[in-house]
Amino acid sequence: MDKPKITQAMINAYDEYTHLTLDRRGFMEKLTRLAGTGAAAAAIMPLLAANQANATIVPEADDRLEAQDITYPGAGGEMKGYLVMPKGATDRLPAVIVIHENRGLNPHIRDVARRMALEGFVALAPDFLSPLGGTPENEDQAREMFSGLDMVATVANGEATRVFLASHEKTNGKVGAIGFCWGGGMVNRMAVASPELGAGVAYYGAQAPAEDVPAIKAPLMLHYGGLDERINAGIDAYKAALDANGKTYELFVYDGVNHAFNNDTSSARYDKAAADLAWSRTVEFLKKNLA
Repeated sequence: MDKPKITQAMINAYDEYTHLTLDRRGFMEKLTRLAGTGAAAAAIMPLLAANQANATIVPEADDRLEAQDITYPGAGGEMKGYLVMPKGATDRLPAVIVIHENRGLNPHIRDVARRMALEGFVALAPDFLSPLGGTPENEDQAREMFSGLDMVATVANGEATRVFLASHEKTNGKVGAIGFCWGGGMVNRMAVASPELGAGVAYYGAQAPAEDVPAIKAPLMLHYGGLDERINAGIDAYKAALDANGKTYELFVYDGVNHAFNNDTSSARYDKAAADLAWSRTVEFLKKNLA
């Protein structure tokens, strides 16, 4: 059986659905119109969605790593997270906060944290849904929970995460952040709110308001998919504000790729070439700024 044809309109509809402007029923109706039949839509849906069965690139029991689920102090209560570091490291290491998409702390983000640890960092992936009980297994439920988060408190929990890592016995005190989609927006928010953040890398994340840019101290690296019209609409204003305020940043737009191009659990949107290039740039940037 031939692989179903996925169009840009289908990808755009899925992006609209996953960012809470279209409910599941409305999305499936739209996808059915685009695909031609309900059967075709049903075949295409798993290719658009993130398949957590494909999340593991670095095995959970990789013997090069030490990994554990932890709790630590948040700004107003206990935070849950997944802490990973190279096994047997004798030197204190730079630390990186790995911030999830609007699906919460799922297997894919845990895997990204392990990948970051293999690059020589202490990586902590917080569960920013901790105040609401933590990330559920059902992704639709997780997405809906994000609308119930208090963003001021959430950013404060991001800063509490930075403080926790900065004082951890295995780190050198320097902490950066990398985030994807919702997490990319969180990196931009943290850069405004956390003057001691060592570096920030935002993948296709909502930009900070121009009026908040003067507060940014951390160097930034910003990755965008060229086809991501929704997020890219904010690039020009953000870039102008960063330039006007003399901020240190690098900005890359990857032509012909979609929002979530780094997420290798979504076959329709993942782009290996762009993801590999962005990752190599990210690791070099973080090593330079957190050494």
